[in-house]
Amino acid sequence: MAFDIDMITKHYETLAARVDAAKAHLSRPLTLSEKILYSHLHEDSPIQDFERGKNYVFFAPDRVAMQDATAQMALLQFMMAGKKKVAVPSTVHCDHLIQAKVGAGEDLKIANDVNSEVFGFLESVSDKFGCGFWKPGAGIIHQVVLENYAFPGGMMIGTDSHTPNAGGLGMVAIGVGGADAVDVMAGMGWELKMPKLIGVKLTGKLSGWSTPKDVILKVAGILTAKGGTGAIVEYFGPGAISMSCTGKGTICNMGAEIGATTSTFGYDDSMDRYLRATGRADIADMANGVKEYLTGDSECYADPDKYFDQVIEIDLSTLEPLLNGPFTPDLATPVSEMAAAAEKNGWPTELEYCLIGSCTNSSYEDISRAASIAQQAIDKGIKAKSQLTVTPGSEQVRYTIERDGLIDILEGMGAMVFANACGPCIGQWARFNDPLNAPKNSIVHSFNRNFSKRADGSPNTHAFVASPELVTAIALSGKLGFNPLTDTLTNENGEEVKLDPPTGYELPPNGFDVKDAGYNAPAEDGESIEIKVNPESDRLQLLTPFTVIDEKQVTDMRVLLKAKGKCTTDHISMAGPWLKYRGHLENISNNCFIGAINAFNDQANNVANYVDSDTNPDFLPVPDSGRKYKAAGIGTIVFGEENYGEGSSREHAAMEPRHIGVKAVVVKSFARIHETNLKKQGMLALTFDNVDDFDKIRQDDKVSILGFNTMERGKPLTIKLSHADGTEDQFLVNHTYNEAQIGWVRAGSALNKIRQDMGVA
Repeated sequence: MAFDIDMITKHYETLAARVDAAKAHLSRPLTLSEKILYSHLHEDSPIQDFERGKNYVFFAPDRVAMQDATAQMALLQFMMAGKKKVAVPSTVHCDHLIQAKVGAGEDLKIANDVNSEVFGFLESVSDKFGCGFWKPGAGIIHQVVLENYAFPGGMMIGTDSHTPNAGGLGMVAIGVGGADAVDVMAGMGWELKMPKLIGVKLTGKLSGWSTPKDVILKVAGILTAKGGTGAIVEYFGPGAISMSCTGKGTICNMGAEIGATTSTFGYDDSMDRYLRATGRADIADMANGVKEYLTGDSECYADPDKYFDQVIEIDLSTLEPLLNGPFTPDLATPVSEMAAAAEKNGWPTELEYCLIGSCTNSSYEDISRAASIAQQAIDKGIKAKSQLTVTPGSEQVRYTIERDGLIDILEGMGAMVFANACGPCIGQWARFNDPLNAPKNSIVHSFNRNFSKRADGSPNTHAFVASPELVTAIALSGKLGFNPLTDTLTNENGEEVKLDPPTGYELPPNGFDVKDAGYNAPAEDGESIEIKVNPESDRLQLLTPFTVIDEKQVTDMRVLLKAKGKCTTDHISMAGPWLKYRGHLENISNNCFIGAINAFNDQANNVANYVDSDTNPDFLPVPDSGRKYKAAGIGTIVFGEENYGEGSSREHAAMEPRHIGVKAVVVKSFARIHETNLKKQGMLALTFDNVDDFDKIRQDDKVSILGFNTMERGKPLTIKLSHADGTEDQFLVNHTYNEAQIGWVRAGSALNKIRQDMGVA
């Protein structure tokens, strides 16, 4: 039987009535995304024809999932909310704090030792407040959710940007910050701007070397890294139905790379098969009873231009394998063109490492298809020229592929198997002793992100994203430009041999198996459990409420940073070695903006500070400058460019600037999650009305926000720049705050507002 079966049963028993009521009110057919959204309206948002991209709506998600790096801050905030138990099923997954170095067993042992304080804290908090706890080694949050918790037609939020992975099982699953999770765990409505809808019609069928990974790599190339912002991407058509459930999950997972709110697929036989294979036949039976409510209405798919805001069509039969990168996940290059592209752009072609797995591509199907390439290498006498690493997605997958001999095959071609954890995908990879001075190099992986410094901390590593099958084949050649569709390899006998297309299994022929999945249920009654945090700890720190920002603090602010070009959450709050401080706001703030490029000097972590002199500034690391301004009672402001805050859901990228004294962030455009995270922490998230005004900002300006005390929904504010030469500039900035969100600002943060409403001192 599945987890939380009573909740799921109730959902299916009432689904038809809720969807029918929405269709009657709107007087039109509904897409799958709309059916899920309208069937999860919170009581604070009665049914109406919400305008996409404009109206804020309160929803009632079915569940919350948190990974260990983000769960620390989410649960520290929840502890302040005055609740005795989570209001919806919630889980914590320990997957981010395990560093890949020598292999699964030793790496996991070290992680349990060095992170014992954090893991113990998360387990005890889970026990106290009723959260399920998945211990280190159990697997990566998104794969574990797909195997155990995702269900067709459901809605969940997760404190990780790749939560949309659950869309592979027909959910609307959305990545959020910890403060959003607190809302839902506290039993409140969760607010989201009604998403726009992008329809992707898939025709034809994948074959040969083409995979579901190539579908999302293609979509990323079409839409770019911000093309899905504020939208749900809904896949449909015969090509969608022809793919496996885990393949759909891969596509939904990487939808985060186009900025999409989430991605999803309609319920079909592949989902039925996956539910039954993972021990959830009861859910499959219930879903089959309401299957017409678990996909879009036929009219929507027959005439998609009428029901979607944008429509893309992809013929899977003609889709060529792609490699995306480097440094951005939307630079798509067909494998047949990569050799020429690498030569033209000066990308290194020698590959020391090729990596497969991660939350994006770590299913049984993925590993079995990669293993088929490894078996060919063994059979044809081909030695790998690059080190291949394998990261299984869960203990259930790892145990099953070991049982079926797939690990032996992969190790037979020289692969190294890492722990069931995020590892190199999030920078937890001990590759270089001195990453910043590492040589210029390239890697190819099946992960989702490939920003500068993402995998190994080196700005000189060019990372390319591809399917696990293609990555495995490329590892045999050791060359970035290798095309297995046409190129040959030289075996140990000096013979030229060609690889056959990969083969594999959608699901294990002998079923899944596992001895210890790694799950710990919470205590029946956790009220007596006491959570202790050592005040001397450098890993954990209890929170204190943020103080309210007032008009004085947004007058004559100093420019902490004018960020040039791409400024992702990795630039604002790096992962890698900094993950250890995710539960300690003071310590983690030492990485605040250290990766962002200062537009005034093209350097990272070197900004002017005018506390001691208006004319002769000190040049300091960004965190030091922020703290110095804060200690002097001077507010600071940050400026940025397009799609600011792209990347991970990490709310630390909002909490850290708030902690070191930043009052407002003004950019050309925001990534959705980051804009929300800034709002939740009581800051001002503003956008230029005219993006050219970015160029008016000078290093030594004093900056004031006019109209702060009369801020209201839909009304622009004004920025006044007081230049050092005595001149001034003024320009308009826009915001998307509604009345409730303005209330967060007036209270100091969304959490402060919850505490006020709860009467918590």
